Amino acid sequence: MGTGLIVALFVSGIVLLILEIFVPGGILGLFGIIALIAGIMQTVDTLAQGVLCVTLLLIALAGFFALCFRMIQTCRMWERITLKTCQTQKEGYVLPKKSLAIFLGKQGITLSQLRPSGTADFCGERLDVVTEGTFVTSGSRIKVIAVEGTRVIVRQVKPEHHDESDSYLESISG
Repeated sequence: MGTGLIVALFVSGIVLLILEIFVPGGILGLFGIIALIAGIMQTVDTLAQGVLCVTLLLIALAGFFALCFRMIQTCRMWERITLKTCQTQKEGYVLPKKSLAIFLGKQGITLSQLRPSGTADFCGERLDVVTEGTFVTSGSRIKVIAVEGTRVIVRQVKPEHHDESDSYLESISG
């Protein structure tokens, strides 16, 4: 195989690896590595020499990236790209409630349409809620079936009987 093709494989492999930095996704980097390996395999006499060269190349690249990663953390450039500030309540940052698990099993009424997310009222407490994927109209009765961190999952409840909590729910939707 000609020297020009081998050089072209090496150059295109390096260019593709550099492009991978700016266009993430892995495809360009993968093709770059394949081009480099193909270039190496074309320069050796036997398969064993090719495997040895590729293995040494991969070990050298791993060492280079490990060294770069370690050095970037100790240099000033790292300070420019990392966030050093902390958001505090004094500056206006409001933390979400610690636990919404107290609402598990509680019934409320939707204040907006849930398609599938919206707002609901649970005994005077307004919460952002989400359904299991179904559409729920405004003013419908719902029940909290799961809480995942700050995500409150609800399901529409069909009316069974009339009690005191129903009169409260009806007065809100009224």
